Amino acid sequence: MQITKLEEGAVAPKPDTKMFTQEELQQEFDFILAEKIVRKMAEKGLISDDELHKISEKNRLIFSPYLSEIYQ
Repeated sequence: MQITKLEEGAVAPKPDTKMFTQEELQQEFDFILAEKIVRKMAEKGLISDDELHKISEKNRLIFSPYLSEIYQ
């Protein structure tokens, strides 16, 4: 870990920012929408918890969301 002391008036360096393509944004949106639908189905008892987890895993593979590791 690197620590940088900032002097008065100094500006903190910006972290690298990821720029998303339109396709990546669409994949994120589609993933979130699919997950909402699946979770709603589970809430209504239309699918089991096991099915919910299996479908969510497939959604992560199909849509490849940027933050997929936190969706697990």
